[in-house]
Amino acid sequence: MIVQSFISDAIPSGTPHVRLAIYQGSGPTGDFSAVRTNLETLRGVAQRAQLLGAHLLSFPELYLSGYNTTDAKTAHALADRILNEGVLEEVADIARDQGLAIICPYPESAVVADAQRYYDSIVVFGPNGDTLKNYRKTHLWGGDERHIWSFGHVHPEEGEAFTVFKINGVNVGVLNCYEAEFPELSRILALKGAQLVVIPTAADDYMILRTGEKTKTPYPDAKFLIRANAYQNEMFCAYSNRRGIETEKGQEVSRYLGNSCLYDPHGNALLPETTLPPHRGDQPGSGWDEDILLIADCVPSYYGPTHPETLIHDQAKATHYVEDRRRDLYAALTKDHYIDPQSDQRIHYPEEPV
Repeated sequence: MIVQSFISDAIPSGTPHVRLAIYQGSGPTGDFSAVRTNLETLRGVAQRAQLLGAHLLSFPELYLSGYNTTDAKTAHALADRILNEGVLEEVADIARDQGLAIICPYPESAVVADAQRYYDSIVVFGPNGDTLKNYRKTHLWGGDERHIWSFGHVHPEEGEAFTVFKINGVNVGVLNCYEAEFPELSRILALKGAQLVVIPTAADDYMILRTGEKTKTPYPDAKFLIRANAYQNEMFCAYSNRRGIETEKGQEVSRYLGNSCLYDPHGNALLPETTLPPHRGDQPGSGWDEDILLIADCVPSYYGPTHPETLIHDQAKATHYVEDRRRDLYAALTKDHYIDPQSDQRIHYPEEPV
């Protein structure tokens, strides 16, 4: 496994900071042996990350099962086995054994509102093995996801969707893949005090749909949105993607872009960019089969204002987007309709997402 890092040995003692590790690799999907394989990879990566001083380790979307299990019955059966055979407890034990927090995306089986439901979820275990957050994807992408998964945080008993937790003194939040593309969500976490948002994803070069067809258009490279989320919220923002080939029973079903990234509160990249294959000898991680561990230090106190100094009412004042919001003007963001630009017609949102 290749390691690339942007870390400091000169962070003052007691300074809140997170050394974030992102695992970018490939793996199998489609049956429980794939889950066990992915779990053992997680165990080894966690050991390596701990040796490098990581506080928080992230894996890609639906990491435990693999992402592209297009058959709903199979995906649900895997979620049931993960629940009933204690797989998450094993992940919690790994977090405890290594003394680091783990962001572990997985398929969740749960009874909610008196019905059996399945979610594209992310559980975060703290360094003591305790659950810091269980987040169910709230904005599902495309027909295949909606065919398999329920929308998360629809019912009151599920609790609040967007919350933050502390890692080594830093406020952290999570979103899931497509949700990186909704600026409202990163802003909500910023308003709740988030200083780092980590977004596991499964952005692909191509995949096989449940119809058996191969997608013709790669998923857009959303790094420019990650950068924008970081800058306009004055936070660190990370995109944690897969890399390379995903197989189901030995057959290739997907290839992923491997465009993991981390931007700081000034919009600067803290991790090197990895291009798609063919392999380049001068660029580690550029092949389809090269797993990589990306590590960087997130130190909020290193970052000052992003704009020139100013005076407001003759008082020195820095520019901060969150402080300068005019919330009294934003009611349109939560109205029950929008205007279609082609027809100029009012389109109403459904009562529940569909």
